[in-house]
Amino acid sequence: MKLKIKIAGPKVHDVGYRYFLMSMAMSNRIRMFEAHNTESDDGQEVLVFVDGDDNVVEAFRALVKVKRPALSEVSNIAFDDFEGEIMKIGEYAQFCSTVQLNKAIPVLLDMRNDLKAVRTNTDMIPQISEDIKAVRKTTDQTLEETKAIRKTTDQTLEETKAVRKTTDQTLEETKAIRKTADTTLEEIKSLREDIQPGSGMSLRQMQSDIKAIKEQIGML
Repeated sequence: MKLKIKIAGPKVHDVGYRYFLMSMAMSNRIRMFEAHNTESDDGQEVLVFVDGDDNVVEAFRALVKVKRPALSEVSNIAFDDFEGEIMKIGEYAQFCSTVQLNKAIPVLLDMRNDLKAVRTNTDMIPQISEDIKAVRKTTDQTLEETKAIRKTTDQTLEETKAVRKTTDQTLEETKAIRKTADTTLEEIKSLREDIQPGSGMSLRQMQSDIKAIKEQIGML
């Protein structure tokens, strides 16, 4: 029994449909099988041709109705009798291998180019290593300079503290001198006040004594 199957839908290409059907045909011991992706006005199609014992082909037909690849989107499945030649399933498997190899060649070429790029980048590893060493050396130098600056800053801080301590001591001594000067000034004021009344009395006494002497000598 020969059978033609047309599977149509928005997504029946590039979802592994042909290999899915071939695997299912092998499991059902179908010896003659082929499948091809085609396009029609309705969209994507997969044309399938099988030949085998009636019961085997009918079992395959039943499976095609209910089983499909997970990523496929099927809108219609049609079955018709077929009278043409159908290749052996082994020959079809070789054909699929050739098709897949043809698809794989561009990918393999891209991989080769990627490997060349990786090799080129690998050749640059010594230079990258030298650059890393140079950066590390510069970083170490910067760290040492930072430590030196920190040490100088700490020394300057200690000197500033010492100057501040000396300044505070000088300020305290100045306050003490000012206090002593104020005390001396107060003492001088007190002496001046004590001296001034006595000086006035002594002057008046001298004037009285001079007057008495003049009277005695007849000057007045």
